[in-house]
Amino acid sequence: MAMLRQRAPHAAPAVQAVAERLPLRDACVAAATAILTVHHWTDRAQGLQELARIARERVAILTWDPDAQPFWLTEDYFPAIVDQDRRNFPSIADFSRSLGRVTVQRIPIPHDCIDGFMGAFWRRPRAYLDAATRSGMSSLARLPGLEEGLGRLRHDLESGQWNQRHGHLANADSLDIGYCLVIAEL
Repeated sequence: MAMLRQRAPHAAPAVQAVAERLPLRDACVAAATAILTVHHWTDRAQGLQELARIARERVAILTWDPDAQPFWLTEDYFPAIVDQDRRNFPSIADFSRSLGRVTVQRIPIPHDCIDGFMGAFWRRPRAYLDAATRSGMSSLARLPGLEEGLGRLRHDLESGQWNQRHGHLANADSLDIGYCLVIAEL
């Protein structure tokens, strides 16, 4: 409901449903998209089949590649996220099994990304200390031991240790931390 309330007043109509049972007719849209959501579905294969069923031309999915290397947040402060997300996010092979041949485009995240997903603040580490900022990050929301990792991050930021290890990121315009666009042409 929160996402629906954030929509522009004159946006196209929204349909509430679950991915595994989309209340749309076959081939009713040119393209179907899923943005950082597949890891929340109860039946990924069924949800992906539904996307392919309603699309005429293609399915495009923004996701995180579980084979990606962890970035500083997960490597230094929340290593349990990597294990958790590797279990929850589908692999590229999973997408291929459900959708057939797929192409994968890596999506480096710009330093000034305004979306609130977990990797958006890679160059603004203090943002992870803010509870409101973290509230939209499902990987952090369900993480046991969150306060311990936040305490280490706070300490490292205040002591300068974070900057010693990761200060080089201040000059980077974007960073590849495993996000990718998976595209299936139908």
